[in-house]
Amino acid sequence: MSDLNVEKSDERPDAGAVDAETPSASAPAARDGERPLAAMGHAASRLDPNAEPVLSVENLKMYFPVKSSGVLRRTVGHVQAVDGISFQVPKGGSLGLVGESGCGKSTTGRLITRLYSPTGGSMKFGHDQVDIAKMSNRQLKPLRRNVQMIFQDPYTSLNPRHTVGSIVGAPLAVHGVVPKDKILPRVQELLEVVGLNPEHYNRYPNEFSGGQRQRIGIARALTLNPKLLVADEPVSALDVSIQAQVINLLQDIQHEFDVAFLFIAHDLAVVRHFCPEVAVMYLGKIVEIADRETIYGSSYHPYTQALLSAVPDVKQAAIGGRRERIMLEGDVPSPINPPSGCRFRTRCPLAQEICAKVEPPLLQIGARHKVACHFPGELGKHPTEPVTTGLLGVDAQGSPSSTGDQPIEPPEAGPGFADRWFDVKSKTMVSA
Repeated sequence: MSDLNVEKSDERPDAGAVDAETPSASAPAARDGERPLAAMGHAASRLDPNAEPVLSVENLKMYFPVKSSGVLRRTVGHVQAVDGISFQVPKGGSLGLVGESGCGKSTTGRLITRLYSPTGGSMKFGHDQVDIAKMSNRQLKPLRRNVQMIFQDPYTSLNPRHTVGSIVGAPLAVHGVVPKDKILPRVQELLEVVGLNPEHYNRYPNEFSGGQRQRIGIARALTLNPKLLVADEPVSALDVSIQAQVINLLQDIQHEFDVAFLFIAHDLAVVRHFCPEVAVMYLGKIVEIADRETIYGSSYHPYTQALLSAVPDVKQAAIGGRRERIMLEGDVPSPINPPSGCRFRTRCPLAQEICAKVEPPLLQIGARHKVACHFPGELGKHPTEPVTTGLLGVDAQGSPSSTGDQPIEPPEAGPGFADRWFDVKSKTMVSA
């Protein structure tokens, strides 16, 4: 972390100039909860389509064993928390991971930081594309300097028996980044970077507010100057006005230190502001992944459309209009025994026989758009016949095709985006 620069850029607001509980100059003094996040701080993050990936996740799986009761404690099943997901996080960029509770978002974040050891798949990190999934505990120690995590709850993620100075300085001492007599000055620099008083290093976490505690957690994550930050619901426990300040802080950190983010959240408004690309998860699977404009403007998966319909729209409410809410029937199935074929079929209004027999692949249907659905289409414009039959070599009911036609060769299934994709309207492969 010897190259840490605490000087603030003249082009952006000073992230350290305001206290965590004091609204910023750009934020209104009242009714912050009704203002869009973009009106309370920095502009939305931009997508760099040419950026190299800092992390490539392919076919990642995490199964937790379910033990029987009694003396023998045999394994009687598995909770399929994460089941074969693939995505990329660009260098210096951010990918949003959204979905309802229990879909596997936080488990994914803990896998990437190797708090859990994956059941299968690969997680290739950095320029050398080393596989995090296959690293031993000894090999993981240098990785900790490059991959850090911001935890969801600022109240339980900080040790109440340690001072802020010891919490933030612990990674410096463990990794021997600086001499012992230089740890305190570096801790004070970090506290100033995240907008806290550097003289408060000797205070305990209970002496800080929620927003200030989250800033302490961010300072701890930045201590080793990582290349990737896994932010697990970093603002969900904070007030709306404090959320805006923390998001602005994260954007400043991303610009100044070129840090990439895997941003895990359920607040779609925050994700839309912070993440140029968004992946939607359902029951351990990624069902759609695309750039911000595609996901929020013309999503193709029925679950994504239902998720977006639940987001309150302040602008429409102000002019008297209201988006029609898509009500899903039934409950989320158990990850111990997920449905066959498409996991969303038990709640999907479009489900047909093929959905129960054949699992839809995560198919690239645009330059930066993938969707896992047999009937992909914009809201109200879904096809009546499955579009994947020619790709999978099956008929409309999901049975093996009897025509003898060769299946269409789909684009390579991988974590990134290819130069050719499947056009759902013409049902043919097209190139960029």
